[in-house]
Amino acid sequence: MSVTHPSHKASWTSRANALWDVTAHHFSMPGLLLGAVAFTLSLTPSLLPRTESVQGILSGCCFAVGYGAGNLGHWLWGFLGLKVPPGRVTRILGALVALLALGLVLLGLSYSSLWQNSVRAVMGLPPVDGFQPLVIAAVALPIAAALMVLGKLLVTLIRLVWRWLAPLLPPRAAAVLATVLVAIVVGSLVNNLFWRNALRAADAFYQGLDELVSTDQEPPSLWYESGSSQSLIDWETIGSDARPYLRTRQTAEAISALTGKPAIEPLRTYVGLRSAETPEARAALALAELQRIGAFERSVLVLIMPVGTGWVDPAGIDTLELLHGGDVASVAVQYSYLTSALSLLVEPEYGAETGQALFNAVYNFWTQLPRDARPRLYLYGLSLGALASQNSTTVYNVLADPFQGALWAGPPFSSPVWSRMTEGRQPGTPYWLPRFGNSSSIRFMNQSGAEGWDAVAWGPMRIVFLQYASDPIVFFSFAADWQKPAWLDWPRGPDVSPALNWYPLITFLQLALDTALAQTAPLGYGHNYAPEHYIDAWMEVTQPQGWTAAEIGALKAAIGTERYAAGEP
Repeated sequence: MSVTHPSHKASWTSRANALWDVTAHHFSMPGLLLGAVAFTLSLTPSLLPRTESVQGILSGCCFAVGYGAGNLGHWLWGFLGLKVPPGRVTRILGALVALLALGLVLLGLSYSSLWQNSVRAVMGLPPVDGFQPLVIAAVALPIAAALMVLGKLLVTLIRLVWRWLAPLLPPRAAAVLATVLVAIVVGSLVNNLFWRNALRAADAFYQGLDELVSTDQEPPSLWYESGSSQSLIDWETIGSDARPYLRTRQTAEAISALTGKPAIEPLRTYVGLRSAETPEARAALALAELQRIGAFERSVLVLIMPVGTGWVDPAGIDTLELLHGGDVASVAVQYSYLTSALSLLVEPEYGAETGQALFNAVYNFWTQLPRDARPRLYLYGLSLGALASQNSTTVYNVLADPFQGALWAGPPFSSPVWSRMTEGRQPGTPYWLPRFGNSSSIRFMNQSGAEGWDAVAWGPMRIVFLQYASDPIVFFSFAADWQKPAWLDWPRGPDVSPALNWYPLITFLQLALDTALAQTAPLGYGHNYAPEHYIDAWMEVTQPQGWTAAEIGALKAAIGTERYAAGEP
């Protein structure tokens, strides 16, 4: 039987105390606890499924944010001179806090797969792999460490400035002034050096992409195609993201093969950002090209506002051409090189200017034509294009001679028309699928199509917002930082996890990440709109003749999804 010598016991105690003193000196216990809480909550579901790497990045950032908030509270406690427990009690409390923080992290990781699977289940995706929690932890650790080191450097800088000011001001005043000065200087450097240069680099990069022309891409050869030798639009001025809209035009034979009905060649016109100097000049060029190819002799004419890079969703225009047997003319005008997210932040007015110029040019000519010998006029836009299209005109400007309708898919959360209609919805209707007014002019649609619409008659103008409850582009909100979003009220959207809950700041960060990755959702969810849902929407907006319910079902089955799975670039 061995007996531990008292000196050995004292040695182990002193080592433990020394280790604890070092840990307590370098880490804030309230920071660790709040960081662990933020880490665990970041693992809870949001609108979209997340990969292990993406989740690890988010969780690492959330831990650092929580740690910073806890550390700030810890510092303020001491700064205000409030009492703290004696040293021995502080050690015991600190140990308990550290164990609690570790327990929270492990608990969150153990539930992470269950939470992610709740999102994947409503989207028909298979469950995640069992090793996901390990990957999340491995990715989150260096992210959190790097951000905490960065925070430590900022605190060190504040302390340096504080020491410089200490001889001139009272201690607390010096501390506040030091914090304000560092915040101003760092914020200015980030904005003027990093942010502005990053935007310039992004603009140059996307402009280069827009000008990138593959050597195997010859100009179109048919007289009615934009960029052909007979076209008023130079092929070289049509950017790389715009060309698929022209190149993948469905032929009359392809349309007939899918629909089993007679068809003609659809007409597609595109004016690039480099095709003319100003929005007004580009709109005038678009009108001249439409007149050249006989677009006003078709039954349907659609004004398309593309997304930021100039891309037009193939599913949005293909389905319309199929429903009308190719008797469709469409025109799109580019207004930016940047992706929709960057355009929304940097130059949202550009889309509105171009949308207004295009609408005014075409509408003014269209209203001069005999009413019984002109095409029906519609507006269409996806994402940022939906915002630009909404801003292209107002109902007050067209009351005397209204256009026939609009389809706006995935409208961004900042869309003014969408916001007014959603906020002014009928009581009792959900935020994610509202009913507005008497539903005779404006309706909202999701994966369920026109379910429940038979009892309400349409008016002369038909506007449909196509949106998924899981689309973060639509339902992101800056107010989610401090206020529970209305779309989280029950009943939930069919494609939203029932396990999704609102947590201050954390939900905001989750939604911000979802918005950046909105295109990663499977087709028919998130910001990736499926052709069958476009078919439902266009059926309501344009009312094509000669279709039975069985034929529409067959068309949805025949159209396939391979062509549309990639989503917005």
